[in-house]
Amino acid sequence: MRIAHVANFYGPTSGGLRTAMHQLGRGYLERGHEFLMVVPGPADADEETPFGRRVSIASPVLPLTGGYRLISRVQDVREALTGFRPDALEVSDRTTLRGLGPWARDRSIPSVFLAHERADGVLTANLPSWLGRGLVERTADAHNRGTARRFTTVVATTAYAAEEFERIGVSARLVPLGVDLEQFDPSRRDPALRSELTNEDEALLLMASRLSPEKRPDLAIEAVRVLVSRGRRVRLVSAGAGTWSERMRAQAHGLPITFLGFVESRERFAALLATADAVVAPGPIETFGLAALEALASGTPAVVHADSALPSVVGTAGESASSAPEAFADAIERILDAPQAQQRVRARARAETMPWSATVESLLSLHRESLAAPEDLSPTEPRRA
Repeated sequence: MRIAHVANFYGPTSGGLRTAMHQLGRGYLERGHEFLMVVPGPADADEETPFGRRVSIASPVLPLTGGYRLISRVQDVREALTGFRPDALEVSDRTTLRGLGPWARDRSIPSVFLAHERADGVLTANLPSWLGRGLVERTADAHNRGTARRFTTVVATTAYAAEEFERIGVSARLVPLGVDLEQFDPSRRDPALRSELTNEDEALLLMASRLSPEKRPDLAIEAVRVLVSRGRRVRLVSAGAGTWSERMRAQAHGLPITFLGFVESRERFAALLATADAVVAPGPIETFGLAALEALASGTPAVVHADSALPSVVGTAGESASSAPEAFADAIERILDAPQAQQRVRARARAETMPWSATVESLLSLHRESLAAPEDLSPTEPRRA
């Protein structure tokens, strides 16, 4: 089978999306399939990688996104796909690449839209609050109806991600993401790294997140302020960059918080996850939260936002908190006060139920179903408002 995956917002610091594309490509190749990625880049390129062929389209940087690029030359994407002749198309984009769904349908190619984020969540995070929840939901519903009409299948990684499609009468297929259980492992715990980052009497907290408004890094910073006021000896280490980087550094002034910026080395990142006492994931609109699952695989419990999909991902291997610094501080203290060895065993066990191989097999099964029933390639019509 020849499988193509196209996406925007793919780059050196794009975290979960980049990881997912690479792991899917690697899994497809290992099973004897061909894989093509078409992504934005600083220049045109066509190269072979360990996870498949990657075609980069020279694309402009989108302002206020921290360096993410958006493909404007969509015709070049179509030409790359035409040359590859995919049997199945995967699209991870809500913007300029949505038109590839009809392109695939016209050629009897089954297409999958992967919902990596919720439209209503992104709008809520970036629009003025006075617009109101009703307007945000109506706008998201209209966008999602247009998306669903374009693709054979909508795939969501969690029930939380699927909710906004169910709201408009579209049934999304649930395909959870996975984790690399070899890369992320408790054995990577590093006492020397801990000594480098903390004082001996400090608990080590890690926030592995982009520093941007939708991720709410300010909640983690203010939770540390609360913990310090309670006399807790903690050190928060931030591994990530984004449009709020300077703002967060200013907010953290005088607090025991260290900013590492984006950590390029996967080995160092894995060691950070395994060495921390807890990982803090404050984003309220996370539809999966890959870094939290990687933390669990590393044997480290996670404190997550109760409104996101993450409570269903971490299960009993972490704590959830409402959107308040005091609530996050309470959840962090519950983890720090619980038996560490038991928590680490529980975290690893939870991650072992979600390997990347399961994600790969689920998507391959979906593609085989679509190819076996070509008469069903037309998308399900969403319920009208």
